[in-house]
Order: sequence, then structure tokens, then C-alpha cells
Amino acid sequence: MPTPAHTRAERDSLGEVPVPADALWGASTQRAVDNFSGISGLVFSRRFLHALGLVKLAAAGVNHALGDLPDDLADAIDAAARDVADGAHDAHFPIDVFQTGSGTSTNTNANEVIANLANRRLGRPLGTKAPVHPNDHVNMGQSSNDVIPTAIHVAAALAIVDPTDGLRASLLRLADAIDVQARANDDVVKTGRTHLMDAMPVTVGQAFGAWASQIRTAVGRIDALLPELSQLAIGGTAVGTGINTRAGFGKAVAARISALTGHPFSEADDHFMAQATSDTAAAVSGALNATAVSLMKIANDLRWMNSGPQAGLAEITLPALQPGSSIMPGKINPVIPEAVTMVCAQVIGNHTTITVAAQAANFELSVMLPVIARNLLESIAFLSGAARALADRAVRDLVVNRDHIADLVERNPILVTALNPVIGYDRAAKIAKQAYAEGRRLKDVTAEQTDLTAEEIDRHLDPVALAHPHARD
Repeated sequence: MPTPAHTRAERDSLGEVPVPADALWGASTQRAVDNFSGISGLVFSRRFLHALGLVKLAAAGVNHALGDLPDDLADAIDAAARDVADGAHDAHFPIDVFQTGSGTSTNTNANEVIANLANRRLGRPLGTKAPVHPNDHVNMGQSSNDVIPTAIHVAAALAIVDPTDGLRASLLRLADAIDVQARANDDVVKTGRTHLMDAMPVTVGQAFGAWASQIRTAVGRIDALLPELSQLAIGGTAVGTGINTRAGFGKAVAARISALTGHPFSEADDHFMAQATSDTAAAVSGALNATAVSLMKIANDLRWMNSGPQAGLAEITLPALQPGSSIMPGKINPVIPEAVTMVCAQVIGNHTTITVAAQAANFELSVMLPVIARNLLESIAFLSGAARALADRAVRDLVVNRDHIADLVERNPILVTALNPVIGYDRAAKIAKQAYAEGRRLKDVTAEQTDLTAEEIDRHLDPVALAHPHARD
């Protein structure tokens, strides 16, 4: 707690509160800081504060257009909200994420910071009676109950569609990197594996292509939810009825946010649902969870294929990015795939948190909004970073060990499957077991145990043809 010499007195409906002298927040924010400090030390992300600033900016513009906010106040709030959206005052949003379930504390924090910034622009110093009121002006036509879910949707949608480092762009960057490797190595036939055991051959291009399809399918799932995510609760105020706001306010604010961001946001079809539930956030998190499952699979496949270099599969060599051991010289570990798997584990855990939080909605309000906001935005950010790292520092520069792969395929006894229609399953199984037990080439054992000619054996056991069984159809 600041000493009296470094505080100013602020007042709210509960009375007077000492606030740090240079803090842009007021009494209600200070109460929240006092109540929740020490719980986690986690605060809202830049993405969320950007969205919250945009909501306040758009609301002020609509209130001004409706004639409810005078020019000077509107201009001052506009400039202050832009500064908040742009990140100029993030240090003045100190409230722990684990706070009141509606996020009222953070909405109030924004109202107080923007009001104080606006008043400063109007020549009124902190702690003096000033024309811009945090509730009457900055929060005009709004409630925490529609502002916070709106900010969650805006932040999540923008984090997904950002063309530079958004989730869509990052995932497509990974898919493109995988596609490049798939095309470059489509002529390489490798041992397929089911249950981690040798199976019929596939090409490296087919295996990598499946990964690229996983990622593009994940993007499709997320895209399918964007229209729903882009519906905003703003305009519902306290319980969804729109009390204390003008008709058409929500639609106008959504339109202004769209103009500010270039993303097509719209007013929620049903304000009661938009505030009483977090179903959309849970659905988006479900798509992120599935994306994490996909990335986990790809990262683990890369780890297996890179394993070795002597006692593993050694089908590929990942870039050597850093020494892998403090005791074993020369050891190189698959550090990027390992980091990606940890990200995926975190996202899967975040989805569980979001699921529990979303089902805790009661009557007219979802009451675990802050933790939903934190986990949803964290999952989007983590998956974006993981996809870029996997693309740029693992997939792009990996080397396919063609000669070693060819040797493994040549010694794969499961290729005998192709002889099932010719000699029957039982004879084929006997040949496979003998070849494996004696460490011999499958073709040599087949020549001993059947009447097939060398030409027929080569034709039936050609790995390229087995990887493309319908190429001659």
C-alpha cells in the first residue's frame, strides 16, 4: 500500500480510498487491486486491453453521434480510448485476472483510466472535480455485463485473423512449409507404421501431406466459428434488455468496431444468450483444442522420425539448433517439437478451464469471464507462436534421410502383404516371419518358398507401386 505522502484521495459509492498519486485509475479500481492482489499476479493481455479500448472508443463515437456526448468530452474520450487501445497505458491496468466473475473490476478500471486521461486533455489534473465521469460518460450505454464479453469476442477474433501473427496466418504458414517438404520428397517411399509397428509403405509426401491436411482442416474449423465469434454482446447492458441505452446502440457500436478493425463484427442476434452464456468461447476453445491435438500428433511424429541417430528411426534430421545435453557431448535434441508438445498440453488444459468456466453461467450472466478471456487468448497466442516455430525452425530445414529410409523399406517384412492375393495369407505370414527371424531380404525368402519368378516378385513387392496401389487402375 502506498504511503500517504504518495497517494491522493479518491471517492466512490463506498467512500474514500487512497490511490497512488500517479495512478490513472480511481477508487473502484484501487479496491479491486487491494482485494485481488497476490492471487496470481496475472493481468489481462495486450490483446484484451486493445479490444477493451476499442469498445470504449466505439461507444463514445456512437454516443456522440446520438447527441448524448458533447463534442469536447467526446473528443477527449476518443483520444484517451485510442491510447488505451494502442497500449500506451497498460501499466495502469493492474487488476488480477482472478477477480469478480463479470470482469466489472476491469471494466471500471478502463472507465477510470480513460476518464482521467480525458480530463487531463481537458486541463483537469488527477484528483480534481472534472467534467468527464467514468460511469456517466465513458461507460454511457454500457455495462460490464456486455462490455467484457464483447471485448473477449473482439480480442479473440482479431487474434485469429491478424494477417501478421494471427492464428490463421501462422497455421497456414506451417501448412505451406509442410507442403513444400511433401512435394520435394514425394518420390521417397518409407515404411508406414501402425501401432508403432512396421506396416505397408507410404511416401514421405503422403505422410507429410496428411499433416498439412490436418492443419488446413483445423483452419477450416476455426473459420467456421468466426461468424459466431464476431457477434457482439454490446447493447444488452445489464441483463440483455438494453436498459439505459438507445435503440440501435449495439448495432452502431459493432459497426464502428468493424470500421476501426476492418473485421466484420455485428450485433448479437440474441443479447440474452450473448450475456447469459459463454458457449461461443467454449466452441472456439474446442476448435483450438482440436488444433492442439493436431499439432501434438505432428510434433510427436517429427520426434519419432528424427530419433537416433543410431538407435532410432533416423528417417529425418531436424535442424541442430542448440546443444542437447550438459553431460553428453554432441547430443542434439528435437527442441522445437518438444516445445510445441508443451504448448499443446497447455492449450488442452486451457480448454478444460474454459469448459468448466463456461458451464458456470447462472441465469442472465456468465460469471467466469476473466478466466475465459485469459485462457482463450492465451491458447490462440500460444498456438500461433508454436505453429510459426514449427514451420520456421523445424519443418522448413529438416532433411529427409533418403538412403536410410530406402534400406528400412527393403528390410520390411510386412511388404509380403502384397502377396496375399497371390499365395494366400498363411503362406505370406510364414515368409514374413522367416525373413524377420533370419534377418534376410523378403524377396530372397519369397523366391525360396514360392514358384514366383524374380520378375514377378519384383513387380509384386515394388515399394513405389505398393505406396500407389491404384496408379495403374
